[in-house]
Amino acid sequence: MSLDSPTFLPGVKQACTGSADATFVLIGNFEVEDEWARDEVGLPVFGGRAATAIVNRMDEFALLLAGPGDHVVLKAAPDPDYLSYLSSLGIGLPGILLTDEHDPGATVSADALRSPRLLAALRSLAGRGAYLLPHGMSTLEQQLCDRTGLAPALPPVPVVKAVNSKIYSRRLATELGLPQAVGWECETVTEFAEAAREAARSIAAGRRVGVKDAYGVSGKGIMVFDDARRLAQLVQMVTRRAARSGDPRIALVLEEWADKALDLNYHFTVARDGTIRFDFVKEALTESGVHKGHRIPARLGPDHVDQLVDTATRLGERLAADGFHGVVGVDAITTRSGGLLPVLEINARNNMSTYQTGLQERFMDPGTVAVARQYDLRLSAPIGWPELRDRLGDLIFTADRRAGLLVNNFATVNAAAPEPGDTRPYAGRLYGLLMARTEQELTELDRGVTAAVLKESVHV
Repeated sequence: MSLDSPTFLPGVKQACTGSADATFVLIGNFEVEDEWARDEVGLPVFGGRAATAIVNRMDEFALLLAGPGDHVVLKAAPDPDYLSYLSSLGIGLPGILLTDEHDPGATVSADALRSPRLLAALRSLAGRGAYLLPHGMSTLEQQLCDRTGLAPALPPVPVVKAVNSKIYSRRLATELGLPQAVGWECETVTEFAEAAREAARSIAAGRRVGVKDAYGVSGKGIMVFDDARRLAQLVQMVTRRAARSGDPRIALVLEEWADKALDLNYHFTVARDGTIRFDFVKEALTESGVHKGHRIPARLGPDHVDQLVDTATRLGERLAADGFHGVVGVDAITTRSGGLLPVLEINARNNMSTYQTGLQERFMDPGTVAVARQYDLRLSAPIGWPELRDRLGDLIFTADRRAGLLVNNFATVNAAAPEPGDTRPYAGRLYGLLMARTEQELTELDRGVTAAVLKESVHV
């Protein structure tokens, strides 16, 4: 699908509800994988308060995915000056519903379930036929539907969880005869020990091996080994844990690390009637396995694009047969030898690329090149939108110039700010879509924004 007309969101509504005019209540419960993994046994996951607070304010991404007739549930009110900036671009904003409580360490869904005033507002919308569209469907979002009467736009939680497992991804790729990295799926400790012995031979041959949680996300729940002894130590640790708990289950994937040229993310929508719509492919920007953004368009030849379209159709047909409908993003790579591994993992939920579609449709003219990326900040005090915009100056995107940085999430900048009176520096993130007419202009724009935002950073 070409994103040169506003068709993406109506297409999702049609696919999920049968009506392109349906009213959505969007909720950005990012890292929903943590809920899916709650009853699974995998690798340890570590994350600090700052990282959690920032991730939970990624809920503001939903603001620019929703249409003007929709509603978005947020943990806190957006900066009013930032909203004015979006309105100045001609963007029709949705209704904004706020949780009664805002716990930085809790997801927006958890906050919503503790919010009587918000729940009452959602019941009113349910009475008018609104649907809940979360980032991904877990038991928390199902509880929101149960308590408010909102119709879920996505399938039941067991279906959604099952198709989001990395074990499911590998087995489906094997079933469809798709090329993939050498690997093993493990659902018991015994299977893991056997797979690790096989993987040790790969390491001895000079290849690295990754061990991944079935529901890991954004670099969490993954360990990479180039030393077979370290892998053996992990096997011992997992075996001892199983012996202590009496639970032999595990949900892990082991894979040889491929000789990667490009990371890719392609996106398609599965309708309730089984229809598959290919949406787009973007080049994914990653760092140590952590998503950092996208390059648009991807530097792919037509043959690889055709392969991805065909793969999306085949995957979508199987997902539909397994009861899934909704948006799907698939991670893939090209190899240095010119090959394509079209299925690293299936993410049957909103992807970061999903939240860029409305801006692409509205602002990316033919020939425009873009990079969606994040800027990591180290701040000494909260910064408001007017101050940041002054720093960016002519680098900021305007409707007239149709080039520059269009910020698509401002809440994450100050999400980890400490309590008033605490002067310790803190981490922040600025997300935006950089748009330019040439690659050179895009590079210069990125450098300029980096320099501008670093002026607001404190290096410690």
